[in-house]
Amino acid sequence: MNQNQSSLKVKKTKTTVYHLVRSFVVNPVFHLYFRGTVAGREKIPSKGKLIIVSNHASVFDPPLLSAAITRPVSYMAKEELFQINGLTQIITALGAYPVNREGVDRKAIRQAISRIEEGWATGIFIEGTRTADGKIYDPKLGAALIAAKAQAPLLPVCLCGTEKISIPGKKMPQFVKIHVKIGDLIEPPISGKKEQLELVTNQCAQSINNLYETSS
Repeated sequence: MNQNQSSLKVKKTKTTVYHLVRSFVVNPVFHLYFRGTVAGREKIPSKGKLIIVSNHASVFDPPLLSAAITRPVSYMAKEELFQINGLTQIITALGAYPVNREGVDRKAIRQAISRIEEGWATGIFIEGTRTADGKIYDPKLGAALIAAKAQAPLLPVCLCGTEKISIPGKKMPQFVKIHVKIGDLIEPPISGKKEQLELVTNQCAQSINNLYETSS
């Protein structure tokens, strides 16, 4: 077996594991436990380069986002999530990889671009951390930077209700209804200049917040 054949086999194994975990673990939790619904699935490109930008309010967001998206999504997720037993195994199987939120994590950026080139969509929580109510207040430029480098369009997605899943003092996730809303594609920045990155980042944040405001 040559190097190309070996690489293809590894990629196929990763996507097979992804689909198995999504089908038999994540989807049942999304649909049965959280009574999850999705609006706008027809806006998801079936193939080609794609970056998914989302709000973030719960440690459950990566798998719940996977349940809503119809193609494999590889996640740039904060390092702390990989220290939670049980969740670590699930998000790793779902294609997640750690990012250091202190400064620019060039390794994570290279990994994101590599996954995009392999045909995965890349999911990025645009705030870089969780917010208490799920709204976007301080979007980071990382998603736009990767979009500029890979020339990949961005798809805004709003996770509605995940901020209610975890309650201090209670171990079990709350039985709440989750609604995922998918917005319109946003073209990547025409360059990596800061003003271009800020323009596209603000477009993404505004789209997500608009989806949030119309979720009720």
